[in-house]
Amino acid sequence: MQPLALRQAIRQALADPNLQTALDGNALRRVQGRAKAIDTLPDWEERRQRARAVRAQVIESLPEYLNAFIQKAQANGIQVHRAANNAEAVSLITRLALQARPENAAGPTVIAKSKSMVSEEIELNPALEAAGLKVVETDLGEYIIQLRGERPSHLIAPAVHLRRGQVGQLFHEKLGIPYTEDIPTLTNTARKMLRQVFLSAQVGLSGVNFGVAESGSLCIVTNEGNGRMVTTLPKVHIALMGMERLVPTLDDLALMLSLLPRSATGQKMSVYTQLINRPLAGQTRHLVIVDNGRERLRQSTLREALYCIRCGACLNACPVFRELGGHSYRGQNGAVAPYPGPIGSVISPGLLGENYSPLAQASTLCGACQEACPVKIDLPALLLRIRAGEIPAAERPAAPGQGLPAPVTLGLKLFTRVAEHPTLYAAAQTSAAALSAPLPSFLPAPAFTGWGFSKDFPKPDPRPFRQRWRELEKAPVSQAAASTPNPPAVSAPAKAAPAPAQVERFIAEVTALGGEVLRLRPQEIQAALLRLLQREGIQSLQTWSSLPGVDLNALRAAGLRLSETHADDLQAGLSGALAAVAETGTLLIAEAPGQPLTASLVPPIHLALLPISRLKASLEEALALPEVKTSAALALISGPSRTADIEMALTIGVHGPGKIILLLIEA
Repeated sequence: MQPLALRQAIRQALADPNLQTALDGNALRRVQGRAKAIDTLPDWEERRQRARAVRAQVIESLPEYLNAFIQKAQANGIQVHRAANNAEAVSLITRLALQARPENAAGPTVIAKSKSMVSEEIELNPALEAAGLKVVETDLGEYIIQLRGERPSHLIAPAVHLRRGQVGQLFHEKLGIPYTEDIPTLTNTARKMLRQVFLSAQVGLSGVNFGVAESGSLCIVTNEGNGRMVTTLPKVHIALMGMERLVPTLDDLALMLSLLPRSATGQKMSVYTQLINRPLAGQTRHLVIVDNGRERLRQSTLREALYCIRCGACLNACPVFRELGGHSYRGQNGAVAPYPGPIGSVISPGLLGENYSPLAQASTLCGACQEACPVKIDLPALLLRIRAGEIPAAERPAAPGQGLPAPVTLGLKLFTRVAEHPTLYAAAQTSAAALSAPLPSFLPAPAFTGWGFSKDFPKPDPRPFRQRWRELEKAPVSQAAASTPNPPAVSAPAKAAPAPAQVERFIAEVTALGGEVLRLRPQEIQAALLRLLQREGIQSLQTWSSLPGVDLNALRAAGLRLSETHADDLQAGLSGALAAVAETGTLLIAEAPGQPLTASLVPPIHLALLPISRLKASLEEALALPEVKTSAALALISGPSRTADIEMALTIGVHGPGKIILLLIEA
């Protein structure tokens, strides 16, 4: 029988009006945003096919790619650790965090943590807290559900199941603020509470979106800025990565980055895409690579599930998830699955065993998930394999039809016997049609399986298929059909208008993201910068040690307080840029001596200088620059920091700058 916990969770979800309203709003906006973002890529389907091929290649040759990646990462100075299972991963991270504690430190070691689904999978937070460590989730959605003591309800939107009133009541009770439903106020409250966590944490803990085999780079994609904070400010950074999350080259990474944000959040690029090659000065970086059933899954018929890039698009497209939310996906023991939705219904049992096998029944097999998947995973086929009992993590061979009610299982067995004999099947079909007349109103519906009172069962056709086929063959062909042997050709879509000039497109993209662009000649930089600082009321800023066209001494003489190190009271950060990407309005900033990444991260306003000569047409061109492999770390910045974790309401300025002003220098 289907587990009682799963059935109860489903009924509770369907009866919860707040949940239904929250899920409806999330699905509608995310699906619409995804469709709009996809329209900006005319070759979307071609990219999906290429991305699928890349992921298939990686999973096929995973040991070789993993070895190459580890060798590069270690050569770069990252300390790499392998964990065969969840216990090893938890033990490793606990030990590394405890070692990071300064001598004579008062209070517990603080871990500032950004979003990581692998940490949910291995149940990391409770283990760290049991060891006396203080773990603080810093993503807004994760922070909210941590305060509630819940698991994430969505792969990328952890608090999607909540409405603003629930968050307001939570912050009133837990943080002591007056009750409010104003989302900017709620977001700013979280920013203030987490600011000191970022600045004082001894350890930063993050996930990893992609590892790049050719360079040993870690790629982390976020919008709020917390991912950059936890990997940049603490003296110790621990990254947690599933062993399958690799791409062969930076070109392949650029391909994935064109698909992931569009599928996940409807953006051309997430606000912050980090590339981490080495530790920063005075910092230690650890990478914990987790197996926890992935190699076993790779060797099974479910290996395609490892292609997943964790965008969450299948959840937003799934009609079941859109009614239930993530917390309804429960195992036989009542535990909420770490991965919900269509992909979670494969990965959770695939990695963690038959406890989660009933999740595969929570699907209509309509194919919407496969259609939405940016790497074209055949999720309906994988769900059918789970239903058939193909669970590599099971301790014993699983019976087909895991989680189905006994009457349904019996009925399917009888149907199989009948369907194997054409004559018997035809007779059964004719009989079923004769017996399918509506029941008298005084008779109860057949409620033992659900058919008849919650689903519509189509009336069987009294004519077997072969009979209908023979009748179709004998049917006369209409004159219109006979005179049109081939369908009319579909006219090709009109060609898009020629793209605007590269610079104009870049300015348009930056402006659309909420940034401001000032075009200047080299001799105008100093005066324009002084006017800008005066206009914004800026009297203190973090700067790079030198910037072309900027006289830092003159700025000091004008009464400005300058610092090359970050501080929470500095009003702005002034940096240069290695390059920029015209098609997405993205700045590429590289860490180097005298060029700290914190200038573009910690202050509330970011001012950046970019020579037009460094503008690149595409992300592929930008990632081909030699500094991408040689710099300790890089940040790809696309607009001000933002979040939509509360009711999908966009709020600008979370943990990173809320304003970006670009000084674009003419050649």
